Amino acid sequence: MPPRHRRLWTLALVGSALVLLIAAGYALFGGSRHVAAPYVPPAPGCQAGTGVQAIPMGTDQAAIAATIAGVAARDRLPREAVVVAYAAALQESGMQDLDYGDRDSVGVFQQRPSQGWGTTAELEDPEYAATKFFSALVRVPRYTKLAVDRAAQDVQHSADGSAYEQYAEVAELLAGYFTGAQPHGVSCWFTPSGRADLAAAERQLTETFGPQGPQAVLVTVANARSGKKGHERSVAVVHVQRDAAWTVASWLVANAQQYGISEVRYAGYEWTAADGSMGWQRASGPQGPARASTSIVAG
Repeated sequence: MPPRHRRLWTLALVGSALVLLIAAGYALFGGSRHVAAPYVPPAPGCQAGTGVQAIPMGTDQAAIAATIAGVAARDRLPREAVVVAYAAALQESGMQDLDYGDRDSVGVFQQRPSQGWGTTAELEDPEYAATKFFSALVRVPRYTKLAVDRAAQDVQHSADGSAYEQYAEVAELLAGYFTGAQPHGVSCWFTPSGRADLAAAERQLTETFGPQGPQAVLVTVANARSGKKGHERSVAVVHVQRDAAWTVASWLVANAQQYGISEVRYAGYEWTAADGSMGWQRASGPQGPARASTSIVAG
């Protein structure tokens, strides 16, 4: 279908006080590339942070890290909880959703069905696994004051609890980026293709960040249509709390490839899939019809 007839899709995050920008869609490119030689896109990937402290990640690893941070935001847990979870996930699985492990261990935290963590299928769902990890962590007395390896071991009961300590520093950095303590720190890159599945993205947002409500991370999600004929847009407007807004933005970037999201605009910054390896950039002026954007407010 010619570009002028494509239906453009956008996704917005909206709250109550601070004007922000986020847009998402599918293949939101206004024209062809004009290069002297054939363009070879980079292999899909992600990174947290920039410069010498940038941490390279696979897209699956970034999505899992974003999910862990999202569950912590849903449960109103402090950043220290995310640090402990990241250290455990890095040691146990390399931040990957494994379908195998020692004895019956599976998932990102290598939790064991035989030890009462849940079924194998449940533990291979990062959202469920993170929920179970945090429910155990909050029962550890003064876990925010403990060394990372001690807190992780009190949850995991591993054969070698000291192994978590080696990941404490990188876990601290990752937690800063994925929770928004260090804003616009998560970036991914891939070549967008196909139509965005914003309905699926909305369902997963709700599963990760919890049901919508006035005091919830996601206040409301509303759908609308806008734009002229031939440039119509279906818009999902998501109201979010201010303190979790960057966590949601990072989740969108980390899961962008899965749901066909090609652009995210937030707090005066923008991320695009094709040049995501450059990180977040200062947002430009109003976008044309082939690159839709929406206003966002987070309070």
